[in-house]
Amino acid sequence: MNFTTVGDTLKVSGIIELSDRTSKLFIDEVRANLTEAQTVIEVDLSGVRYLDSCGLSTLISLHKTACSRNGSVRLLNPTDTVQQLLDITRMHRLFEIVKT
Repeated sequence: MNFTTVGDTLKVSGIIELSDRTSKLFIDEVRANLTEAQTVIEVDLSGVRYLDSCGLSTLISLHKTACSRNGSVRLLNPTDTVQQLLDITRMHRLFEIVKT
């Protein structure tokens, strides 16, 4: 996983899987890299091959963290499979989804 800071935004990339196997490590690493000044978390989903309910739960947890800072979570470039899952679970209503 890679972390980049741009102003008030923490950008997370290099994610291949968000599942019950990887979610704890993912959330721990994101929170460890999040500074007090950062209110926006951008998660690049362009390389995600697998996302399950634990992965969705982890994204919701990030959303709660960002909201507690009056911020938000942006999901960038989800693969077609991930986008379909976000649509089916109506997560597209909770997160800002950006395709570039």
